[in-house]
Amino acid sequence: MTEYQRTLEWLYALEAAKGMDFKLERVALALQRLGDPHRRFVSLHIGGTNGKGSVAAMLHAMLAAAGYRVGLYTSPHLVELTERVRIGSGEITRPEVVELTAEIRRATAGRGIDLTFFEVLTVMAFVYFARRAVDVAVVEVGLGGRLDATNVVDPAAAAITTIGLDHVQWLGDTLAAIAAEKGGIIKPGRPVVFGRLATAAYTVLQRLAGERGARIISLGADYRIASRSAGELDFEGLGWQLRGLALGLRGRHQHDNAATALAVLAAVRDVLPVGVDPIRRGLAAVRWPGRLDVVNLAPLTILDGAHNLDGVTALVGELPSLLAGRPLHLLFSVMRDKDWRPMVECLAPLCASVVVTEVLPPRGAPAAAVAESFRPYCPVTVEPDPLDAWRRLTAATRADEAIVAAGSLFLVGALYATVLPATLRPGDTRGALHP
Repeated sequence: MTEYQRTLEWLYALEAAKGMDFKLERVALALQRLGDPHRRFVSLHIGGTNGKGSVAAMLHAMLAAAGYRVGLYTSPHLVELTERVRIGSGEITRPEVVELTAEIRRATAGRGIDLTFFEVLTVMAFVYFARRAVDVAVVEVGLGGRLDATNVVDPAAAAITTIGLDHVQWLGDTLAAIAAEKGGIIKPGRPVVFGRLATAAYTVLQRLAGERGARIISLGADYRIASRSAGELDFEGLGWQLRGLALGLRGRHQHDNAATALAVLAAVRDVLPVGVDPIRRGLAAVRWPGRLDVVNLAPLTILDGAHNLDGVTALVGELPSLLAGRPLHLLFSVMRDKDWRPMVECLAPLCASVVVTEVLPPRGAPAAAVAESFRPYCPVTVEPDPLDAWRRLTAATRADEAIVAAGSLFLVGALYATVLPATLRPGDTRGALHP
């Protein structure tokens, strides 16, 4: 076993032992022991239910195209843990993961600072960015916002992309409650960009921003987006008029995400000026695997990590134009803690057949139970092993039909890691898939 593999074992043992445990104090103390690295670069903090990873990726691409040295911290990864921590086009290396994990363990040992898996990675990212002298780090919230490990940063601006019903066991079961948690990233005196929000969520976030003296920049009021075509958009507002922007990510919902990213750039242009040319080049070049990712044409094969109702709704909205009349055969798995029945009801009417599988047992929902919800709509097969499920589905699908894999980023990651050509996989894929 290599040192990297031993390090991964230790990290994933933390996740198994500690699970979700939200407290900012541990992260702040660990960072203090390591010289407060998160205070040594400009940061942009991106939260929300759906779209936050895409917005972060777009900001990273545009800032890098402008010549900045840009860090990007996101979660989860699809194939390799190193995907989570990037500078420019490169990921943190395996030896650096080993060295920084050991350093964090030494800094916190015997001091009552018992970090969780996500907290170790967050501290690691900030140390890495500081030592590699990034100009700016784009930081995606892990879960929620108020008590998320990333919320130790004091960003130049924050963004909240969308608010939906997800992770209700931790964040609350109403839009208002979830907005209150996600609104925890709004900082005193710092601008906050709002994406497309329901009134119940906006009202809460507006109140929080007012209490903290944070300037609100809101879609529809302060900036606007118009879609010219599936891959081209116009942006207007905040002193900018940008026409005919090409976008490297599929889906009309990504136009909202692009608008949010552009509004963030506009909000911080005094600190991080970016010209029109790098904006165009960055948006056109951005890649964010596992989101409406077409990985084969015959049969048409689409991987999408939609894992909640809002994500599935966006996927369903795009499928008719992508499928162009092809029969759809779905590979589906979902986490047990998701409200998956409405997801099934949204997807099932489009399907000619479904294979239901499982990922990450026991966290994954049982395939047999999920399959029962599909049965009223179309033929269903249960195959708990995802690779056997994929083989069964691909063997039965004709070249003029379509396959869609959806319901879980872990399912998409498993497919990238095992059955797809290496050229289609995100990042460095030499290791096994981990949650």
